[in-house]
This record gives sequence, structure tokens and C-alpha cells, in this order.
Amino acid sequence: MDLDRETLALFAAWYTVFVLSTTLHEAAHAWAGMRLGDLTAYYGGQVTLNPLPHIQREPFGMVLVPILTFFMNGWMMGWASAPYDPHWAQRYPGKAALMALAGPASNLLLVSIAALLIRLGMLAGTFEEPALLEFTQITAAVQPGWAVGAAKLLSILFLLNLVLFAFNLLPLPPLDGSALLPLVLPGAAAAKFRELAWNPAFSIIGLIVAWKLFGEVFPYVYRAAIDLLYLGVN
Repeated sequence: MDLDRETLALFAAWYTVFVLSTTLHEAAHAWAGMRLGDLTAYYGGQVTLNPLPHIQREPFGMVLVPILTFFMNGWMMGWASAPYDPHWAQRYPGKAALMALAGPASNLLLVSIAALLIRLGMLAGTFEEPALLEFTQITAAVQPGWAVGAAKLLSILFLLNLVLFAFNLLPLPPLDGSALLPLVLPGAAAAKFRELAWNPAFSIIGLIVAWKLFGEVFPYVYRAAIDLLYLGVN
């Protein structure tokens, strides 16, 4: 990828959205844990929208990997994390599930904010539905100028957070959706599942399966989100 001005501007947009999205996701986990009785992330300094504590906890996932994936593929991936007490989660599986769901909920909030701003821009005659939908073009500027950059930023905000929302809800460890399974499994099976979920090898397998499954599931999530975004638009 050439390091021209346009590429650097696109990188800045991607990284801004990535850091905002991952920081809010982990801060939501930490805040929910604090409110529900697990102070682990609170004492770790994660109940904050300041990205620095989150970057310091996961510099590889929040700095190196996003930069590498952008310049290799033109889009970003990475990760962050918030600590929690697994013994607390075992004692209070319902609260643990709510804490886990707080992260994807924060991403859904950002998707909704992006969608609202896009629709308001369309009402103002600033944005329109693009001829070709892609990561950086969920919406398009009607006229050249500042709106072109705003359209790219909102497009990335919308789609990246839709990806984070949908991917993290898959019920496979170490993803957030896996916290829901102990609520529906019988007691012995739930305990065995939690034991396996804490095993790093099982988590790696879970990620591999989740990534494969996500490729099958996400097109339907994407289509539904786009249909809702442009509901009523010819």
C-alpha cells in the first residue's frame, strides 16, 4: 500500500474508530462488572474511556496488529481486554452474562449513532446511498469537500462496530456470547463448559471456529443492517 496523503488520512480514520470502538467495548465490560459486583477491572483501571490504560494492557492487539492489518489488507483488526474474576463469574452466571453483553451492546450503540448521523446527513442533502457498498462506503457524500471524509468516517464507524457486535455475540469462548451458554446448560454441563472456556487451547479452537462461522453468518447480519439503515429509501 502506497503511503500517500489519502492512505494516511484513511489510516487515521480507521485507527480513530478502532480505538474508540475497542475502548468503549472494554470500558463497558469493566463498568458493568463494577456495578454488578466484580471490581477486578475497576482496580485494573479499565473503567475509563481514556484509551491509554486499554492500550497499555493490550499493546499488541491495539497498536501493532491494527497497523499491520491495515497496511496489509486495507482494513483493521485487533483486540483489547478487561480483566474479570472467573470465580465471581462462576458464582453469579447471570451477572457474568450481563457483564459480557455490555461490550457488544456498546458496539451496537455506536452502530446506531452512525446510522442516525447518516440518516440526518441524508435529510440535510449531505449524504446519499452509494452505488457500491463497502467498508469505507456505507454512505457517500453528495458533493466534494469535507463531507467525503465524514462519509468515510461514518461508514467505518457503522461497519466496524457491526462486525464487533456480531462477532462477539457468537457463543464460543473466548467471545462474549459464550457467557450465555452456562445459563441454558444443565448444572454439570455448565460447570464443564466454564472449565473448558478457561483453557487457552480451547479458546484458540473457539476463535478458529468462530472466524469460520462468522463468514457464514455475517452476510445476513450485514444485509439486515443495511436494509434498516436505508429503510424507506428508493
